[in-house]
Amino acid sequence: MQRVSSARVSVDGETKGAIGKGVCVLLGVSDADGEQEADWMAEKIVNLRIFEDDEGKMNRSLLEVGGSMLAVSQFTLYGDCRKGRRPSFVDAGEPGHANRMYESFKSAAAGRGVEVESGVFQAHMLVEIANDGPVTLIIDR
Repeated sequence: MQRVSSARVSVDGETKGAIGKGVCVLLGVSDADGEQEADWMAEKIVNLRIFEDDEGKMNRSLLEVGGSMLAVSQFTLYGDCRKGRRPSFVDAGEPGHANRMYESFKSAAAGRGVEVESGVFQAHMLVEIANDGPVTLIIDR
């Protein structure tokens, strides 16, 4: 996840999702992930204090600053590059399951009061991210 001043995702030259201040979540799913993980991740991200307060300290959450979320499915996060020269994606979730978890995550975040924009599952996407800080975090349960 990255704290952003803006982010946008497009497919075939058409913008599918765009936000201003907020977070861009690149979401990878494994077959072991379920509804609990999707809900936990949404709760963690919308309440994580990564935005600056009036004193310049990271003390405010996405909810507190009224920021938005751009959620992008990203199976390549599960790419295993330890062997050979081509990544292995055997740990990435099966597409049907991964899409259900992606949709569940987006719904869980939106249900907590965050505007959620998204990319297109399994599409070739162009993601533009203006990383603010930069602040980039790996969140894994």
